Amino acid sequence: MASNATAYGTGADLDAAGLRKRTAGEVPAHTPLLPEEDEKKKYLKSKPSGVDIESIVAPIVFTLLAFFTRMYKIGQSNIVTWDEAHFGKFGSHYLKREFYFDVHPPLGKMLVGLSGYLAGYNGSFEFKSGEEYPPDVNYTFMRIFNAAFGALCIPLAYYTAKELKFSRRAVWLVTLMVLCENSYATISRFILLDAMLLFFTFTTVLCFARFHNLQKKSFSFEWWAWLILSGISCGCVCSVKWVGLFVTAVIGLYTVEDLWNKFGDLNIPVHVYAAHWIARIFGLIVIPTLVYMASFKAHFIILENSGPGDAQMSSLFQANLKGTELGNSPLEIAIGSRATLKNMGYGGGLLHSHMQTYPDGSGQQQITCYHHKDSNNDWFFYPARNQPDYDPESDEIRFIGHGDTIRLIHTQTGRNLHSHVVAAPVTKADNEVSCYGNLTVGDFKDHWTIEIVDDTSSRDYSKLRTLTSSFRLRHTVLGCYLRAGNVNLPQWGFKQIETTCVKKNNPKDKFTHWNVESHWNEKLPKADVKSFKSPFLKDFLHLNVAMMTSNNALVPDPDKQDDLASQWWQWPILHVGLRMCSWDEKVVKYFLLGNPFVYWGSTASLGLFGVIVLFYLIRWQRGYNDLTQDDIDHIHYAGLYPLIGWFFHYFPFVAMARVTYVHHYYPALYFAILVFGFLFNHICERLPRQVSNGVYVVTYAVVISLFALFSPISFGMTGPSSQYSHLKWFDNWRIS
Repeated sequence: MASNATAYGTGADLDAAGLRKRTAGEVPAHTPLLPEEDEKKKYLKSKPSGVDIESIVAPIVFTLLAFFTRMYKIGQSNIVTWDEAHFGKFGSHYLKREFYFDVHPPLGKMLVGLSGYLAGYNGSFEFKSGEEYPPDVNYTFMRIFNAAFGALCIPLAYYTAKELKFSRRAVWLVTLMVLCENSYATISRFILLDAMLLFFTFTTVLCFARFHNLQKKSFSFEWWAWLILSGISCGCVCSVKWVGLFVTAVIGLYTVEDLWNKFGDLNIPVHVYAAHWIARIFGLIVIPTLVYMASFKAHFIILENSGPGDAQMSSLFQANLKGTELGNSPLEIAIGSRATLKNMGYGGGLLHSHMQTYPDGSGQQQITCYHHKDSNNDWFFYPARNQPDYDPESDEIRFIGHGDTIRLIHTQTGRNLHSHVVAAPVTKADNEVSCYGNLTVGDFKDHWTIEIVDDTSSRDYSKLRTLTSSFRLRHTVLGCYLRAGNVNLPQWGFKQIETTCVKKNNPKDKFTHWNVESHWNEKLPKADVKSFKSPFLKDFLHLNVAMMTSNNALVPDPDKQDDLASQWWQWPILHVGLRMCSWDEKVVKYFLLGNPFVYWGSTASLGLFGVIVLFYLIRWQRGYNDLTQDDIDHIHYAGLYPLIGWFFHYFPFVAMARVTYVHHYYPALYFAILVFGFLFNHICERLPRQVSNGVYVVTYAVVISLFALFSPISFGMTGPSSQYSHLKWFDNWRIS
């Protein structure tokens, strides 16, 4: 085997036990802080022979308690609570098979739809916030289905703590902290995605821990099974919410370190090392990607009907949805045609205008790209001002093709699409695009030249075609190109996509490519475009970019007060909770707040872990041999990696500008609980047995007692909130 110095890359000269050697003349190693081995053995039970009853009974008991805490009185509130208004509605779209758009991947929402299908729900309810569920919607079953994911987190936490080699008492403590975490119990009781996100986060951590423990059995059946399960779990957690990328990043970091250590082991043959790379690429990259893409494939297959999210997708994709009007459009565009123009960049919207004007710059009417269909997306193709006027009564048809110069007139306001040498509102290097004038008032800066760059149905660019033609609009006077990137306007532009005239001529820039989506012209025959299929990969990428763009637009509005939003610094210290519904006396009330001990204890453990590691490093530098190599490995994999997991899940919310809520901390909380469990285990194993037993019993009692005390906020508070004023420990806990 390669030396430990090579494997761990410390730069120190290590002996066979992995401990630093000292040169002659150095002070001999001091007496270790830990008790001698024979002293420790007195506190360790010998490994029992036969069946371990605890490993069978304990997870069963914990699981039964989990289902009780997550489902007790689950149907008591018969109103649409908090984000059930969103995710219940998305489930309805699956049942009606209507295409919709959301910023989250589809797996969790498909599971919501499945719960509705199993409950006999037909998808007709609108899920308006605070509205009472009708008798034909079995919301209780849908909530139970969702709560099952939350309940199963408890046995997953139990087995994860065991795989992290915590003592039995510490395993119970970690499991109890997850079981008795009030915020987990509360959020699992409703038709939301968070229980599913937590479930797949827990499975991913369990797979990581188990796979690590099988490193000495590389390429065995069990090793392959847990590697593949890790990949499937990573794919599933990312398919519920993109937050799953953070736990996937933890697995990725571990994999990089593992392969680096193997690279330093000169006893591993090159072909075996290469096999480790191939196995991990397959298990941790290919499989998660396939799972993620499969969720979108199912999403597209199920949602076969036209719905409210059509505008987010490409025109060809929409043309193949049932019930769409796109299949009835004339094929070729002519002067006088009314049409909508779709930007072909990933996440592109429809060319749009409205009565509102730019607050700066020209002060003229705004031009944007908008992802929802309405009449403000409609434009008339009109001749340039130096060409013969359009006569709607004439039978003459003047088709439009490559190189033709036209005007685009906004149907609702009658103004011309226009550009001039005025800086765009956000992208200052580009020219502003506006609506200006009317049919008679205007100038040559209303003129745009069509440049067809591709056509999926023909190589003949002499005619511009609906859906199939990709074209650019070059400003005839300025030479710039109409462009709609993924830049959102401020609130005065309703967070819609900024549309500019870019000066740089880049024919490959997809955000300067447009196509005609809807087309109306009574003088032209209808065309059958059902034969034009949109490739899955293109649709997949298009939707993901659209999700990213919309997600980036979810920033706090400084002009509005959001009483539910909270700041990142408030979460670890349990500074604030969240009212999930109306606080009327007749309403069953739920307050999203954690178990104080679980929050404060886990947060404190994050800093304490760093202090303890620093303490050991200082003593090691001074020559104390406090830790064996097994102890160091345990700190590394059972303590440091959960801390990294917390960091990966928490600090992105510090950096991101989007609006945030308390439930965004819940995946990070689990990693903080694991750090707490590790530290508790590490410290108590170094205490006398009777003392550590007492510490564990007191901690168990505190966790359970606080959960019981705050259980009304999870199970539902009835009557006036004033009777729960004893739970309002701080003013920011708006329980009463």
